[in-house]
Amino acid sequence: MSLWRLVLKEIRHRRLNFALGVLSVTVAVGVLVAHVVLLRAHDVRTEEILRRKQSDADARLATLEDDYRKYMKELGYNLLILPKEQDLAEFWDKGYATRTMPEENVRKLSDTGTQAMRHLLPIVQQRVLWPEQKRRIILIGTRGEVPIKHRTPKEPMLLAVPPAEAVVGHRLASDLGLERGSPITLLGRKLVVASCRPERGTAEDITIWIDLATAQQLLGMEGRLNAIEALKCYCAGGGIEDLRQDIVATLPDTRVVIRENRVTVRARARERAKAEHQEAMAAEKAHRESLRQARESFAAVVVPLTVTGAAVWVGLLALANVRERRNEIGILRAVGLRAAQVFSVFVSRALLMGLMGAVLGYITGLAMGIAAARATEGALSAGSLGHLFAAGVFIPVLVASPALCVLATWAPAVVAARQDPAVILREGS
Repeated sequence: MSLWRLVLKEIRHRRLNFALGVLSVTVAVGVLVAHVVLLRAHDVRTEEILRRKQSDADARLATLEDDYRKYMKELGYNLLILPKEQDLAEFWDKGYATRTMPEENVRKLSDTGTQAMRHLLPIVQQRVLWPEQKRRIILIGTRGEVPIKHRTPKEPMLLAVPPAEAVVGHRLASDLGLERGSPITLLGRKLVVASCRPERGTAEDITIWIDLATAQQLLGMEGRLNAIEALKCYCAGGGIEDLRQDIVATLPDTRVVIRENRVTVRARARERAKAEHQEAMAAEKAHRESLRQARESFAAVVVPLTVTGAAVWVGLLALANVRERRNEIGILRAVGLRAAQVFSVFVSRALLMGLMGAVLGYITGLAMGIAAARATEGALSAGSLGHLFAAGVFIPVLVASPALCVLATWAPAVVAARQDPAVILREGS
C-alpha cells in the first residue's frame, strides 16, 4: 500500500481530528493575513487622503497665484529703488525722487538678478509745467522693462513707449479731449498719443509717459535715473527683506522702499496658506502614522499568540491521534510497516493539514481584512482593492504553515514510529 493511500485512509478515519487541525491553521493564517490586509488598506487610504489634500491645496494655491498675478498686473511693482541720499519725507511729499543715480545701475541689477526679482523698470520722473497747455503734470520717462539675465523671459508688466509717442493719464486725456492718435506738443517736442490710461483716482491720472531717452533730454538728465521699480516674485520663495539686502549689496549707493499693497498682502496670504497646508499635511501624516503603529502593536501581540496556539493545538491533536490509534499502529508494524513509514504517515498528514489551512486561511483572512478595512477606512476603490492582494504574503504562508504543522507533529510522529509492535499487541490482548 502506497504512503499517500495510507495518509488518506488515516484522514478519513480521523476526520474530526484532521478538520480541527485544519481549522486551527485556518484561524492562525486568517488572523495574520487579515492584519496584513488591514495595514495595507490603511496605507492605501493614507495615500488617498494625502493625495486629495495635496490636490485641494494645489487648487487653492493656484487660485491664489492667479489672483496674485492679476493684482500684480493691476497694481504694479512692490519694490522701489531710490538714490541712497534721497530723503523719503521729501519723496512722499513730492511723489517722486529729486535725487538721481547712474543709469548703469539697472544693468548691474540685470546682470546679477536673483530668482526672486522680476520686471525691472528704470524711470525718470519729475513734476513739470506743461507750457503748451499751461498746467502742471508728472512727466515719466521709461525705456520699458529691462530683462533679467539668466532668467526665462516673462510677459512684461509695462511695455516700452516708442520715441515719438506718449501715454497720457486719464484726467489729462479727459480734460484735453485726447485719444489714441491725437497729436500733442510737450516741451517743444511733437508727439502722438499712443494710448490713454484708465482712471486710477491717483496722481497717475495727470501723468504723461514717454521714452526714457526723450525724457532725459527734455529734463536735462542724460545718463541718470530717479528710480528703478522692480517686482518681488513670491513664487520663487524667500523673504522680501532678503531681496532688499541683495539689491543694496549689488547697488550700495541705493535704498530700497517696499510698497505695501494688495499684491504683497495677497502674496502673504498665499504663503500663509502654503504654510498652513504643510502643517495640516504633517499633522495628518502624524495621525495616520500613530494609528498604524497602534494597529501594528495590536497585531504584534495577537498574531504570535494565534500562531503559537495553533501550533500547540496541532501538536496536541497529533498526540491524541497517536494515542487513540496505538493498537492500529501496532498491527501495521506487525504486518511489516516500517517505523519510517509510520513516521511519514503522520508527517504527511500534518503537511496536508498545513497546506489546506494555509489556502483556506489566506482566503478567509483576505475577506476578513477587506471587510475590516471597509469598516474602519470606508469604501475602497476598485483600484485600491488590487493593492490589498498580498502575493508576497501568500507564498511564505504556503510554505510556513505546512512546516509549522510538521514541526508541531514531529514529536508525536516520532513517538508513534518508535513504539514496539510486540508490546502494543501484548498490552492489547
